[in-house]
Amino acid sequence: MKKYLKEIVILLLELFMFYIFPLFAGPTDAMGMVFLIILATFVLSIIIGFISKSKIKFLYPILISILFIPSVFIYYNESALIHALWYLVISIIGLLVGIIFRSLFRK
Repeated sequence: MKKYLKEIVILLLELFMFYIFPLFAGPTDAMGMVFLIILATFVLSIIIGFISKSKIKFLYPILISILFIPSVFIYYNESALIHALWYLVISIIGLLVGIIFRSLFRK
């Protein structure tokens, strides 16, 4: 468990963005909130790609996509299920960018 502490902290930050952050947004702030959560997912994916040395980081995009699905039924409606696919794609891109940054800075 201590071995994956960095990954768990980043995952908890992402869960905060999915489940706590929408509580503070008003009904007119929905698109701005979705954009902010997508941006936060991209940044957190870059961070996990950069700092994580374990292979578990490759499960991060799938896990993020799955963890978003319950928030659709809590805060949004079924039409927001497509955002789970966006979170998957954005987190894969962010993870790859983080891995590239790590390989560039390691040399």
